[in-house]
Amino acid sequence: MKVTVIGAGNVGATCANVMAQKDIVNKVVLLDIKEGVAEGKALDIWETAPVNDYSTRVEGYTNDYSQTKNSDVVVITSGLPRKPGMSRDDLIATNAGIVRQVTENVIKYSPDTKIIVVSNPLDVMTYCAYLTAKVDSSRVFGMAGVLDTARYRAFLASELNISPKDIQGMLLGGHGDTMVPLPRYTTVSGIPVTELIPVDRLNAIIDRTKNGGGEIVNLLGTSAWYAPGAAAAQMVESIIKNENRIFPCCALLNGQYGLKDIYLGVPAKLGKNGIEEIIELKLNTAEMDLMNTSAKAVRNVMDVLDKQLAASAAK
Repeated sequence: MKVTVIGAGNVGATCANVMAQKDIVNKVVLLDIKEGVAEGKALDIWETAPVNDYSTRVEGYTNDYSQTKNSDVVVITSGLPRKPGMSRDDLIATNAGIVRQVTENVIKYSPDTKIIVVSNPLDVMTYCAYLTAKVDSSRVFGMAGVLDTARYRAFLASELNISPKDIQGMLLGGHGDTMVPLPRYTTVSGIPVTELIPVDRLNAIIDRTKNGGGEIVNLLGTSAWYAPGAAAAQMVESIIKNENRIFPCCALLNGQYGLKDIYLGVPAKLGKNGIEEIIELKLNTAEMDLMNTSAKAVRNVMDVLDKQLAASAAK
């Protein structure tokens, strides 16, 4: 088994490190365009193997996609990081070009791989990778909801002074301010969270979750990396081990939730073939209104990409 991580920045290197420590694949390949960066970080990670007691080989390469050949899963983290005051939409032109080039090379050497997109703006970059890969949409999906629910659960755990292990949460929609956390589907050891936290505090936690990425950008001056890297690794693990775990993933909808031809966050079963099933929750009117609002925001950004691609094709 082999996993490749494209982009050896903070998120990519963290993902590679977490994957190695899970010790569930033979090799993790880390690739970057900057000379020596992937090699150096991969070597540093590999040198932790005797300390952290794992056998997974970690290798780094500079822009040599032949080393990614026959990868079972590829995680794409490449792209320009978000800076303070920069929206995810501002990243679209630059990062779409990067994701297209990366995806073309990935499919060239690993035509049967599953692709997890982490690059921002997440929903539209996943759509971009899908258009480029020209494979079934079950094999191209994005990491957003796993990260967003992790933040949501972490904030709830802090509020309740309990272990996050006991918290299950679900959210839908786009990755960003229009995401749709679902308190009705949030439980603590089976207890509805609405019975444990007052409405005003729960709403404050939901708002913090929606702005979780921006909060870290304002603190660090750049995007988060520990949680996103670990979240992507968790998705890889479910695929590699064929666990069929249910995670909120950015997936292509074809009629589910009344939406079509749009990449949006929904509950999905992840197994050896990628997305094995999209689960359609029975949303109430208020939840569906929020879902449609989120879909509209994502659709607007997808339209920008479609126009850019059309203009490029016309040249």
